[in-house]
Parts: sequence; C-alpha cells; structure tokens
Amino acid sequence: MAEKRRHKLQLYRDLSGWKQWRSSAGHYLKRMREEGSVVFSSMQLWRTDIHLIEGMFGTGILSYFSFLRFLVLLNFMMFLLIFSFVILPVIVAKRTSSNLTVTSGEECSVYPPRSRQGLVVFHQYITDLLSGTGFLEQTYLFYGSYMVESIQFPSFSYSVPIAYLLCTIAYLLLSLLWIVKRSVTGFKRKLIRDEDRFQSFCNKIFAAWDCCITNENAARLKHKSLLYELKTDLEEERIRQKIAERSRQEKCRIYTLRFTLNLFVICVLAACFYAIYIATIFSQQIQAQVKCTCYLPSIVITMANFITPIIFTIIISFEDYSPAFEIRFTLLRCVFMRLASIGVLLFSLWSQIRCPETDCPCGYNKKLYPCWETHVGQEMYKLLIFDFLIIGAVTLFVEFPRKILVNHCDYALVKWLGQQEFAIPHNVLEIIYGQTICWIGAFYCPLLPAINTIKYYLVFYIKKVTLVNNCRPASRPFRASSSTFFFLAVLLIGLVLATVPIIVSMTHSGSCGPFVNYNTSWAVVPQTVSLLHPHLRSFLTTLSSEAFAVMAMLYVIALAGAYKRVINQLRDQLVMVCIT
Repeated sequence: MAEKRRHKLQLYRDLSGWKQWRSSAGHYLKRMREEGSVVFSSMQLWRTDIHLIEGMFGTGILSYFSFLRFLVLLNFMMFLLIFSFVILPVIVAKRTSSNLTVTSGEECSVYPPRSRQGLVVFHQYITDLLSGTGFLEQTYLFYGSYMVESIQFPSFSYSVPIAYLLCTIAYLLLSLLWIVKRSVTGFKRKLIRDEDRFQSFCNKIFAAWDCCITNENAARLKHKSLLYELKTDLEEERIRQKIAERSRQEKCRIYTLRFTLNLFVICVLAACFYAIYIATIFSQQIQAQVKCTCYLPSIVITMANFITPIIFTIIISFEDYSPAFEIRFTLLRCVFMRLASIGVLLFSLWSQIRCPETDCPCGYNKKLYPCWETHVGQEMYKLLIFDFLIIGAVTLFVEFPRKILVNHCDYALVKWLGQQEFAIPHNVLEIIYGQTICWIGAFYCPLLPAINTIKYYLVFYIKKVTLVNNCRPASRPFRASSSTFFFLAVLLIGLVLATVPIIVSMTHSGSCGPFVNYNTSWAVVPQTVSLLHPHLRSFLTTLSSEAFAVMAMLYVIALAGAYKRVINQLRDQLVMVCIT
C-alpha cells in the first residue's frame, strides 16, 4: 500500500497544473458524493425499523417493508406534483380573488354539487367520510371541483386544464421510470446470483460479513440475516434435488393434479368477476331509484379479495413448487384477481354511465351522473378506504385473537393452526392493489395520492406490530432479490392497467371539471401548442414524429448491443485471469 501511494503521488506530480486541479476537484467531488450518500442513507425513512426486521425475520420479509417504503415515497412525490401545479394554484387564486376564467358550457356541462338541506345527523358525516359524498363532494378532493379554465396573473395566464393533463402524464411517467430503475437493479443482482450457485455460497461465507460492524446488536442482526440467507440456499438446493429425483409416475401425478387445480382456480375467478359485475349493476339501479349511497360493489370486491388469497394459498400447498416460485405463482393468481376485479368494476360503471345519444342527448346518463368523473373518483376512494379498514380489522380481530388462543389454549385444533406466518404474497398484493387504485383514481380524485401516502404510512406500523407480536419466521425461507424484482414487475402490470381507463377518459368529453369546454381532454394539448412560438412548435412536432421515435429506438438497440459486447469481453478477460 505504501508503494502504491508513492507511485500515485509521483504520477500526480508529473501532471500539469490544470490536470492536477481537475484530479483534485474530481477526488473532492467523489468524496462529497460518498459523504452525501452516507448522510442520505442515515435519513432514510424507517431505517432502524427495517434493519431490525431484517435481523429478526430475514431478507424475504425485509423485501416487503422496503417495497412498502418505496410506495410511500412514490405516492408522496405524486401528491407534491399534483398539489404544486393543480391544487395550490386553484386554491390561491380563489382565496385571493384573482382573475379566474371559470368553465362554462351548455346543459350537458352544468354540474351543481349536491348539498344536503336542513339538519344533518352525525352518522351521515361518517357515511360521507367513507363514501366521498356529501360535504366531501364539494371539496378539492374530486374532479368536479376544478371547473376553472385559466388563472390570470399579472404577467401570464395559467391554464388549469393543461396543468391537470400534464401532471397526470408526469406522475404516470415518474412511476414508470422509478419502477424500471428499481427493477433493473434487482434484475442485475438476480443475473449475477444465477450465474454460478457456488459463487453465491462463497460470497456469503467468505465475503458477506461487514468488518466495520462494532455494535453488538448490529452484529447479532447481521448474523441472523446471513443465517436466513444460507437457509434459503440450502432449501433451494433441497428442492432442486427433490425435483431431479422424481420418477415418471410422480411427474405424471403432479402435472395432473396441477392441471385440475388450475381449472378450479379459473372457475373461482370467473365466479368472482360475475359477482362483481352483478353487484355493480344492481347497486347502480338501486342508487338511481332510492338516491342513496351503495357500498355493495366495494363490499363484494373486498370480500372476494379477502377470500381468494386464502383459497389460492391452500391450493398452492398441494402443487409442490419451490418456495420462491410458490410465492410468485400465488401472487400472480391473486394479482390477476384483484386487478381484473378493478377492470370489471370500471367496465360495469362505464356500461351504466354511457348510453346511446338517442336516449341521452349528452352521451351519458346526465340525470344519474351529473359529473361521472367525480362518481368514478368516489368509487376509487371507497375502494381505498375499505381496503385500509379491512387491513386494520384483520389485524385487530383475527391475528391478535389467534396469537392469544395459541398461547393460552391447549385444544388440538388451535395447536394445529399454530402461530401464523407472515404471508408475503397476500401482503404484497394488498399494497399493489391499493397502488393501482391510487393510479386510476388520481385523475378523478387528485388528493388520492395524499390519502394513499397516509394509508401506507399507517400500514407499515400495523404490519410491523403484527409481524413482531403475532408472526413467526417462515418455515420455508425464500430469496429476497428475485422476489423484489417480481414484486416490481407485478406493480408495473398494475401501472399499465391503471393507464388504460385514464387514456379512455382523455378521449372523451368531460361532463364537468377543467375539460368541460373541450371535445376531449386531449384537445387542450394541440390548442396550447398552436399558441406557442413557431420555432418551439416545430421542435415539439419533431419530437412527437415517428421518425424521431424510430431513431431513438435504433439508438437504444445499438447501445444495448454495445453493452452486451463489453460484458462478454469482460467475462472473457475474467476467465483468462482465473486461468493464469
């Protein structure tokens, strides 16, 4: 090391003054980045809690709480984006009596917020809080309260419709880029780990310990974490050996059983979707006749989402998969159930909202849905609230009583049930389902990301308490890195699903809100572009052209090929070094 330092110092002295300054500045900036990363790491949300969970329950459970922290930060950034560019300008303009241009339209564009007359009983406020109706419908929580065309400032005019549309596109792109960035990191780790299993064992045994650990508690947590990792490796090796030793008769039996159970799963999914469709149609008819708030679709969806994961967890135990694949396959089944249930709900609502122009001059049921966007936002709001209530109720009325019974009852059935494990597929699915609802509902309910941030913040502590007090470590540990990548892939599916109804809304005229003066929500974009400077308009047209998209795609393909060649060269060099 001393010889290396002397050699480095000699090279530094041989440089010119400009190169010496550049080298010193580079070292200083590198040191600043390292110190900044250390400070940022120490300021991470729930850093101590997550390290404690990793030591007690392993990296598999850790992946869930890290995933939950990521969604809290994502929702908070979405809220800041919408609040800064849409909600805050409208609030400030209305409070300061600035020059506002309020949207005005024909009969189809009139949206009188419904207000209750006379004395309102207390329980009605609770109903409004759970459903988003009543006094909440007249707040900035929903789409219908943003019937503002523009805000006139002394030096410029602020267009609320273009800000609303661009914020929607921005939070979808932000979510996409953030998810892809985290997925790429997990995917690279998965590729490195899968390259050679022997290398994975060597890394854990000889290079996994952090020699900078001096605290006894931190050392104990690190020891437990490494122990769980080694248990995971041994469990995977046992499963591989078991699969390799199967006879042809055993394979035939397992494949037949899996085929039968998958047919049963399809029947369960079909029954749930049909029940959701019937419940939605029936609730809308009752609401039209009685003029009341109906929770039937939310209740049916919540019950289906609560029951089906239990059924799928029981079924998967008979199919004899590896622990990691078992989690991914169960999650895939459950996520299809939950995300498809949202799609069925939206389709059912849309079939009730839209009607032929001969029956509805406005193109939609104006009498029942004076602002159908707000109604969709209320349905998403109810789903989000009911999802949180179910999480709290299950923790309070199911998990805690089960722990008490296991500790104090000697009945055979109670002992057979035993202390519960932390079901990662079910818990991950809960937060992916809630995030998908948030992405869909944020267009119709701009404050939904803020509500979802608070919800996930509380869910973290609820899950931490139930994990530490009610759950035991998994009897079949699994690897965290591949599961984290799969969680993000499923979340990406939820983002794609959430984009579809938003795009459909952008291609239709608004019944209220900021786009009520436009034939479609997207029509505000070409109108705004036409008002720009000709050179800027030409630049934007070039960026949106097909030729530019093809050039960008070719550049990405060429860049990926170059990276692949470099990786292959580095692998060949590494092999040569190992041989010599």
